[in-house]
Amino acid sequence: MLIRIVKLTLQNDVIPDFIASFEEKKKIILQFEGCHHLELWQEQKNPNVVFTHSHWENEDCLNAYRASDFFKATWASLKPTFTDKPAAWSVDKVG
Repeated sequence: MLIRIVKLTLQNDVIPDFIASFEEKKKIILQFEGCHHLELWQEQKNPNVVFTHSHWENEDCLNAYRASDFFKATWASLKPTFTDKPAAWSVDKVG
């Protein structure tokens, strides 16, 4: 199991639309092969910082999603709203 955490820093004015859009896109993402879990986190003191937290069967499944037209279109539409470089981690649960 691969756990993926992605940090996005977005323009303040896009946050409500981003959250609403995430809920719609979540249904589609969870249909991708190997995606078992997906949620959105928001930093308490900096609400323009959000994190996606997803569980994937393996790296191949994650990479197939990242190579999809859906991901490419979504990322292209989000990119102009970033106020800082995105960061991503692939991690394992310990214990």
